[in-house]
Amino acid sequence: MTRQLTRRRALVLGGTGAVALVAGAAGWVAAATSGPAGDAVPGEVLVPGASGEELARPPERVSRDGRLAIELVAAAGARVAGRDTRALGFDGSSPGPTLRVRPGDELAVRLVNHLDQPTNLHTHGLRVSPEGNADNPFLRIDPGASLDYRIPVPPDHPPGTHWYHPHHHGTVADQLFGGLAGAVLVDGGPDLPVDDDRVLLVTDITLAADGTVAPAAPVERMRGREGDLVLVNGQYRPVVPAAPGRAQRWRLVNACTSRVLALRLEGHTPAQIAQDGAFLPAPVPRERLVLAPGNRADVVVQPDRPGRFTLFADPYDRGAAMGGRAGAPPAATGPVALATMAVDGAAAVVSPLPSRLPAEPAPGPATATRSTAFRMGPAGMVRGGPADGGDDALPMSFTVDGRSYDPDRDDQIVAAGTVEEWTVSNTGPLAHPFHLHVWPFTVVAASDGGPTTGVPQDVVLVPAGGWVRLRIPFTAHTGRTVYHCHILDHEDAGMMATVVVR
Repeated sequence: MTRQLTRRRALVLGGTGAVALVAGAAGWVAAATSGPAGDAVPGEVLVPGASGEELARPPERVSRDGRLAIELVAAAGARVAGRDTRALGFDGSSPGPTLRVRPGDELAVRLVNHLDQPTNLHTHGLRVSPEGNADNPFLRIDPGASLDYRIPVPPDHPPGTHWYHPHHHGTVADQLFGGLAGAVLVDGGPDLPVDDDRVLLVTDITLAADGTVAPAAPVERMRGREGDLVLVNGQYRPVVPAAPGRAQRWRLVNACTSRVLALRLEGHTPAQIAQDGAFLPAPVPRERLVLAPGNRADVVVQPDRPGRFTLFADPYDRGAAMGGRAGAPPAATGPVALATMAVDGAAAVVSPLPSRLPAEPAPGPATATRSTAFRMGPAGMVRGGPADGGDDALPMSFTVDGRSYDPDRDDQIVAAGTVEEWTVSNTGPLAHPFHLHVWPFTVVAASDGGPTTGVPQDVVLVPAGGWVRLRIPFTAHTGRTVYHCHILDHEDAGMMATVVVR
């Protein structure tokens, strides 16, 4: 299927100077109907490698004797959507290997940088130290260099689903959009009546004629880029085999740079059991599950009859930059098919889920309050894009409390051992996902009046012109890290601040 050259695509081409026409969700420009994308000749459209492949399981690296020691190589040359490309990957794959640890383990990662930009590593969701060579976003690994991470997982760390991705300021959006992401699982938790346990890590990407990742024009970075291909475990519309009555646990990870996933499984109502790596008090049926960028959700799917059932991402309105004028590509007008659950075989008796799950107790009352705000404005020209700034100026500013990110400035200073209540407001026309490293929070109220889960999470969508109120226990660790908008183009443009707990 070939899509017309929309105004959005024309802006991309104008912003990058590329000769390649980027196709839509059906594919990218290439030379023929087979062979690697590197053989591309501009002007011809090729769909991705055939859809309908069985959902792949990323390779697993499992801790042994209290330690997981691995080397991860970040480089171009990953195979995605059934094609050999110049997309980015860890150890040649996108997503990278799934890392499985247990509470009390040490995660020892040597990260080798074969990119042409600086990089580093963030273990998103892990409640670990932000100091030294642990989950430290201020570290920098230059091209050709490597760094040894040592991340102790606390003995009381809850089991759950998390993920990892680069976090060097100025390159984060490019590198995640390029394909650098992988899952981190902390094992443990209750025995669930499931026959399978799968990671479904969702990314999006746009590929140019030569198989490279298409750069985003300023107009796209201003809104937050969304790729033309939406992939699950690096595959285009894969098939998840299932059998009637045999339940599966799906660990859903929104690893997209900007896209909000409003998920719906045709003909089924999955039961959500966890949010951002924290168990809910009880399973909750979800006909539609909204995941902001960075969010995770564990659901149990219980197929009840043979057939083929599509997992869709429905359109989600994130708002419009610049009052809906230039710079605000229209929201998607239809659902995106992510995968198909193919149910076949002899039926089994459906086992009921437990009525109670090991949810964490709510944090105690707050001993201090503070406010912080995501702001967009026309004042100034904020640099963004390629490493350490780049040459493409954005005609809008992206700030926290009116200030652009400065890694040398302490923005919030918190007393260790306290519980605080933060009101995070959003004065702009776009929804912004708020993410705090290391210390999870519980949402206690929001301006849109939506229901809250009552359990810890680490990303929450702050509505345009709205606010959320969070209760944050700063009790597990001390140190210095960041909070930011998880539309990563906005983070790279300056919508990030520091927090110090001491």
